[in-house]
Amino acid sequence: MNDDRPNAPPPAEPEPPEVHLLEEEIDLSDIRWDDTLVFAIFWILAFVVFLQFFTRYVLNDSLGWTEEIARFLLIGVTFTGAIMAVRKETHIAVEFLYRWVPRGVRRVAQVAIDAITIGFFGLLTGLTIQLAGRTRQMMVSIDVPKAYVYWFVAACFAVMTLYALWNGWRHLRTGTSKLIDPQQHAEGVPRTD
Repeated sequence: MNDDRPNAPPPAEPEPPEVHLLEEEIDLSDIRWDDTLVFAIFWILAFVVFLQFFTRYVLNDSLGWTEEIARFLLIGVTFTGAIMAVRKETHIAVEFLYRWVPRGVRRVAQVAIDAITIGFFGLLTGLTIQLAGRTRQMMVSIDVPKAYVYWFVAACFAVMTLYALWNGWRHLRTGTSKLIDPQQHAEGVPRTD
């Protein structure tokens, strides 16, 4: 609609959003000494991938071993990171329905989830040990047995099983968890609603 009045003020421009130049502090208080392995493997992986990129695209003469080693290092980062996620209880989960369920049902669900998690990690530990014991192949690019990778994964599953046992015991002993009482454990978690 046109406003033909001569004294009409021009339409107001929307104000630009406020710019925050200060970054939030990063809280590393939940990082423990056993988490350093995932960071070390990650940085070795970053170096190998950079070396692969540099030799392939800058020197135009790729190192053949970098692709295979990067693949196995990525497996290492994945499973050592999974150990950290089990310890911190931050694996992805669907918690939406638990908001409307009574606390007693949430507590029974937590016990069932803990039992399934412990059984799952224990089963995967055993299966990975069997796989590592049966593997006789060598890596393609370097003369190292592929079984080393599987033994490493088996060790990661064993540690995840131990952390899952510890978490389950703690949930039984204290009677609470992030699932049972989410409001008590919501400090520092951004709201999504």
